[in-house]
Amino acid sequence: MQIPFESKPAIKDWDFVVLLFYKYVRIDDPQAFLEAHKALCERLSIKGRFVVAHEGLNGTCEGTPDAVNEYVKELTSDPRFADMHIKYSKGTGDSFPKLKIRVRPEIVSLGLGENDVDPNAVTGIHLKPEELHAWFENNEDFTIIDMRNDYEHAVGHFKNSVLPKLKNFRDLPKELPSLEHLKDKKIITVCTGGVRCEKASGYLKTQGFNDVYQLDGGMVSYMEQFPGKNFNGAMYSFDGRNVIDYDQGNHEIVGRCKRCNEKTENYVDCKNDSCHGQFLYCEDCLETHGKMYCMDRCDMHLNPLVRFFRRLKEKVVH
Repeated sequence: MQIPFESKPAIKDWDFVVLLFYKYVRIDDPQAFLEAHKALCERLSIKGRFVVAHEGLNGTCEGTPDAVNEYVKELTSDPRFADMHIKYSKGTGDSFPKLKIRVRPEIVSLGLGENDVDPNAVTGIHLKPEELHAWFENNEDFTIIDMRNDYEHAVGHFKNSVLPKLKNFRDLPKELPSLEHLKDKKIITVCTGGVRCEKASGYLKTQGFNDVYQLDGGMVSYMEQFPGKNFNGAMYSFDGRNVIDYDQGNHEIVGRCKRCNEKTENYVDCKNDSCHGQFLYCEDCLETHGKMYCMDRCDMHLNPLVRFFRRLKEKVVH
């Protein structure tokens, strides 16, 4: 649901506000919606990223409190988005470099084509953050499946989570065999804001999982109410902040530098221009060694000599 500023007085004192939201709802003409939405954002100097599809809207953006308040009022004046759950967090003013709106086949890509899941038809039971917290407190028998990408897991996740090896959300179908043993267990899917875990919970139900829940509003909503509780590390964020902790740094750092394995929450982009994948790389290594590649194949793709000498070394070793 829309959370009015009146119930969050601290927002008025922030210089900038970041919004995170989505809604699975029919949009008959995504291109027309895009054009109208772009005009709204430009008028209010809102920057961020939005995906529009026939199945709905997925967005995250930043603006001043006054601009964001007006944006939310206008967006939720549309009956399709009147009850949309909008999450607020403190921005920096440069969380997004520009406004980017795209029309795509899905608001989050699972890549099932004609067999795509409609969350309005099939989805897991929505579990409120306070209900999940009670499950933790009462030692309920349940399993969390984290539907985020592996580089997001790296900096933090719920305790005792199952972390599928997802490079992208669309990898979920091929990772399904690793989850088969949970088909008759009570499971709850989680992600940052809810858009992935909502579709994932529906997909798991179509694949024979019997007792499926999803975290309503995602990790953001849980961490806002229960900062640092039942969570290891911090939370990855898809904007210029990269990491949000909600507990003012009062948590143990669990992320590890790709090069030296020391604890860090510093993300960098792969130096392969065709990749730019993100990974954890401590500031000391960045200063000492400069940028690096996220994986061997990125390194070897750009450096034929590296590939030659590695193969030579393998021959010597074997």
